[in-house]
Amino acid sequence: MHFWLAATLIAGMLTSPALVPGFVPARDHPPHPGSAARVSGRQADFAAAAREYGVPESVLLGVSYLESRWDTNGGSPSTAGGYGPMHLVDALPATRVEPGDALGDARGDDARPRSRTVTAAPPLSAMRMADPPATLPQAGRLIGAAVAGVREDPATNIRAGAALLASYQDRPSANPADWYEAVARYSGAEDAATAHDFADEVFSVMRDGVTRRTDDGFLVRLGPVPNLPALDQPAPDEKPEEVDKAGDTGQAECPASLACEWMPAAYKRFGKKKSRDYGNHDHLSRTRTVDYIIIHDTEGTYKGIPSMVSDPEYASWHYTIRSSDGHVAQHVPTNDIAWHAGNWDVNTRSIGIEHEGYLAKGGTWYTEAMYRSSAKLVKYLAGKYDIPLDRAHILGHDNVPGTTPKAVSGMHEDPGPYWDWAHYFELLDKPLKGVKDGDSIMIRPSYDKNRPRFTGCVTGKPAKECPEHGATTVWLHKEPNESSPLVSDPGKHPGKPGTYSVYDHSARASTGQRYAVAGRQGDWTAIWYLGQKAWFYNPPANPTAVPAKGPLVTPRKPDTKVYGRAYPEKSAYKLASYQPLTPLQYKIGPGQTYTVGDTIIGSYYAADAFSPAKHVTTTGKLRYYQIQLGHRVMFVMAKDVRLIK
Repeated sequence: MHFWLAATLIAGMLTSPALVPGFVPARDHPPHPGSAARVSGRQADFAAAAREYGVPESVLLGVSYLESRWDTNGGSPSTAGGYGPMHLVDALPATRVEPGDALGDARGDDARPRSRTVTAAPPLSAMRMADPPATLPQAGRLIGAAVAGVREDPATNIRAGAALLASYQDRPSANPADWYEAVARYSGAEDAATAHDFADEVFSVMRDGVTRRTDDGFLVRLGPVPNLPALDQPAPDEKPEEVDKAGDTGQAECPASLACEWMPAAYKRFGKKKSRDYGNHDHLSRTRTVDYIIIHDTEGTYKGIPSMVSDPEYASWHYTIRSSDGHVAQHVPTNDIAWHAGNWDVNTRSIGIEHEGYLAKGGTWYTEAMYRSSAKLVKYLAGKYDIPLDRAHILGHDNVPGTTPKAVSGMHEDPGPYWDWAHYFELLDKPLKGVKDGDSIMIRPSYDKNRPRFTGCVTGKPAKECPEHGATTVWLHKEPNESSPLVSDPGKHPGKPGTYSVYDHSARASTGQRYAVAGRQGDWTAIWYLGQKAWFYNPPANPTAVPAKGPLVTPRKPDTKVYGRAYPEKSAYKLASYQPLTPLQYKIGPGQTYTVGDTIIGSYYAADAFSPAKHVTTTGKLRYYQIQLGHRVMFVMAKDVRLIK
């Protein structure tokens, strides 16, 4: 502890919170001129802790926002073992390393099924990562509080975090700019570059300011802090700087504002000497087109990542982002094909990004630090590959279609309903806004206010109700009332209604997804969804959707077929084996309308050899439209539908 900590209580008593840079009273409206500023709720806890330990309130608020967005998360620990608004780390929870996205065949190519289906994660013995530093006991000692109190009481947690932050500061200062290195150290990052990235984001939040209603029901405000030193950020319209291929140089492909680690995935043969099996991704000898970025969650801790990506018999993905500090590791060059989405067609045209966390508790600890690193990375990749920043191209794994009718029910559901798509797109500088005169609607509930029912968040208790939490999805009913059953998904629950399981997307629409309107009745709106009308609650006083505009299609004939991949016609195959155009179990008919996200020329990349020189690309003339059929995107042949612009 620094010598001056004991004196900060007296110093804090002499400092008015109104003089602390960034201080704004926690009210829905600023106080009237001449009135006393009344602070309530968690804002008062931050103000008191800042005074007590001599930390500028703006700094304390900025650090906490990056760690928890000022929430307590019901006392639950983060993936990294952090508790409370200050994300103070106790001993890690029991280590969980799950197979996550590698269950089944993440390659998703039924023409080249893997000889070994992954059912378990690699052993922990291959790991080389240290646990994050345990800061909670140390912080508790600084304020003389028991560990349980620091974990469970938000005000105590904030006090302990303020004391810990103050202990990292070389000398006291009321100037927020002087706290940069202390903030970097608070991140707990193993390397200086990642720690400074974290500090940069904290200072960016302080510079811009932010207001949010936290889980205690009160507003917390961090007003913009003037005169902070400018960060060395590229201009908004600046093109990302090209870097050498990561696989050739060991240099990660990342924007200059992110310190990224190169942690290569395994690329080697396995099995018998003459076996054609290899893993865990495909090298390319040509430049590929990238249409999608797929957002995943790991369903496990970051600590298990090195052992997974280094196993050639496991799956692969391009990047992983750590929850606690937003650290980014790259595993596969972006021009190579990672096996991550469970759909070979999507794999060949996408980049996969894993985010440390768990679907069933993701809203609790999908941290702001992770969101911001991810958004920086996605903006960089979208610029590099000319990928539109919309929900037709920035997909969750839960939006990827199955390849065949048999594969549909086993497709993954991550990152789940707690991933805050609206906030994510704000960080991408592409906020999800409505239009004045729309021909369709975009799902857009208020994340914090939208608290739908879910079950199954507790392992082994599928019927147990999940804790109330903000979410991005709306439930879809067969009729315009809450008591009506949820709609049925022929691929997930044939002949039965969908369920309220947090792992079941069969009767949900998600933030940013655009749908064609099928009807309106009172406070309810119907959309075309999986070949049927699906109703969701959308009252004008508190809408869960906004008007949107874009191309639509309607089928030309009954029982129009829908596909999970856009493969070419049979006559196009000259050097590769023909891949049948297998329709899924969904059918759509005249009078129904679906939104269009893209137009695609059918192609198939045959990568059935270890050497990329032996790979074959088949491109046909058959055109497809990518449509928002249900929660997942799917494809229809252009010749089978009529385009409505």
